[in-house]
Order: sequence, then C-alpha cells, then structure tokens
Amino acid sequence: MKIIKVLGSGCKKCLETAELVQAVADEKGVTITIEKVTDMAQIMAYEVMSTPAVVIDEKVVHKGSKPTKEQVAMWI
Repeated sequence: MKIIKVLGSGCKKCLETAELVQAVADEKGVTITIEKVTDMAQIMAYEVMSTPAVVIDEKVVHKGSKPTKEQVAMWI
C-alpha cells in the first residue's frame, strides 16, 4: 500500500488533486492511503513553497500545480 500525501491549504486545486489521485488508484486497482496535509509547518518541512504538492512514500514527486492524470498514473 502506498501512502500519498496531498499538501495544500485545502484550496480547490488541492482537493481536485486528492480526488484525481484516488480516482487513478481506483482505476488501476491499487490500494492507497491519502493524507491531506494543511498545516503550513508540515508543508514547509517538505521544502514546498507552492501547492498543491504530492508526496508518495515521503518523497515529493510534484509541486506547484495540479498534476495531470498521466503523471499520477506513472507515480502509482
């Protein structure tokens, strides 16, 4: 199981990113756990300055925009 964190303030793009990640995982039949991180101190700990950002197994794989479906599929 992959642990995927979506870092962001809870804005529309952050919510859409979390939904996209879950949808792609469901399509691929991969079990994931999504954590939404909104605490700025935790976000800064990942050295992320712009959100949304995606962290998979504690590695930042994307930041600053909503990823594409193709990008998410490659990560999962």
